[in-house]
Amino acid sequence: MKRVAILGSTGSIGRNALEVIEHLKTYEVVGLAAGQSIDLLARQIKKYGPQIVSVGSEASVELLKKELAASGVPAAPKIGSGIEGLLEIVGHPDVEIVVVATVGAVGLLPTYRAIEMGKRIALANKETLVMAGELMTAKAAETGAELLPIDSEHNALHQCLRSVDRADVARLILTASGGPFRTTSPEELADVTPEQALQHPTWQMGRKITIDSATLMNKGLEVIEARWLFGFPPERIDILIHPQSIVHSMVELTDGSILAQLGVTDMRYAIQYALTYPERRPTPLPRLTFTPSLTLEFHPPDVERFPCLELAYRALRTGGTMPAVLNAANEIAVEAFLQRQIPFPAIAALIRTVMQEHEPQPVRSIEQIMEIDAWARRRARAHLPDVAASEARTQDAYR
Repeated sequence: MKRVAILGSTGSIGRNALEVIEHLKTYEVVGLAAGQSIDLLARQIKKYGPQIVSVGSEASVELLKKELAASGVPAAPKIGSGIEGLLEIVGHPDVEIVVVATVGAVGLLPTYRAIEMGKRIALANKETLVMAGELMTAKAAETGAELLPIDSEHNALHQCLRSVDRADVARLILTASGGPFRTTSPEELADVTPEQALQHPTWQMGRKITIDSATLMNKGLEVIEARWLFGFPPERIDILIHPQSIVHSMVELTDGSILAQLGVTDMRYAIQYALTYPERRPTPLPRLTFTPSLTLEFHPPDVERFPCLELAYRALRTGGTMPAVLNAANEIAVEAFLQRQIPFPAIAALIRTVMQEHEPQPVRSIEQIMEIDAWARRRARAHLPDVAASEARTQDAYR
C-alpha cells in the first residue's frame, strides 16, 4: 500500500484525488486537511478513515468533533489546525506521498517540509513554486524528494519530456483555454462581474484559480512554475491560446518536431499519473474520441488585453523575490475583485503598483519569502482604494 496525505481534500483537486485513490485500491489515505468545509471533511473521514486530519482554525476543530460524533465515527483521528496542523500531517511517518491541493501561499511551508523529508509531492499548488521555486528545487535535489505536477499543463510537459534528451528541447509550449473573456473587448472587461468571471468554459476549478484563468494570470504563474519544474529560462517557455483544452501542452524539439499530450478535460488523469509514476495504470475515466466535429485552434495570447501575463514574465525575468510579490499582490487583488471592491481591470493595475514599489532581493530563505509575502499583501491592501478610483476614472473615459 502507498500511503497518502491530501492537503485541501474538500476542494476540487482533493475530491478528485480521493476518487482516484479509491479506484487504485493500493493506496491508503493517512491524512486529510481542509479549511472551511467541515461537514464534507467529516464525511471523508468516515469513508476513508485517516489517522490524522487538520482544519483551518481552532474553532473548526470543535465543529469537526461535533460533526464526527453526530455521524457516528467510531474512532476519531487526531485533529490539528492551521499551519501547524498541515506540518504535522506532512511530517507523519506513515505519509509517503503528499498531494498539495491547497490554494495560495498556505501551501508554502507544508510543501517545503515535505521536500525536506524527501517525500513525493503531487503538486497542484503553483503558488509554492512561484514564491520560492529556487529554494524548493534546490532542496529537492538535496533530499531526493520528487516534485510531480498535477496541473494538467505541467503534467503534460512532464510526460512529453520523459522521452527526449533535454539538449534536444527548443522550447516548452503551455496551452491556455483563454478563459471566459477570450473575445471580450477591453471596454466590456471593465463591467464584467465575479459571476461572469467564474464561468470557465472548459474546466471546473476553485474560485481563485478560475479568476486567475480569466485574467490569464494563471498562465503567467504556470510559466514561472515551469521554469523551476523543468529548468528552462523564460525565453524558452511560450503560451498558446487553445480554446478546446484538448492539447494540454507541447514540447518543440530542435529539429522542429513537436510532441503534444492530449486528453479530455479531467484532472483525474494528471492526479493518477502523479500518484503512480513511473507506472501507468488502467483507469475507468472517459477517453478522447476523434470525431469529424473535433477541432483544434491555436492563437497567440493578447498581452495588451490581459496584462497579467506580461507582469508574470516580468517578475520571472527580474527574479529574486519579485515573483513572491507578484503572487501576494495577485491573491489580494483577486479576493478584492470577488468582494466587488475593485473592477476586473484593476487586478492587473494593483499587481503592477505593488511590483513597482518592490526592490527585489536574492532569495535566501523561506522566512525571507514569508516576510516579503506579508509586505506585499500589506501594500496591496493599502493601494486598493486608490487603484479602484483610478480604474473607475479610466473606464469613465472609455465610456
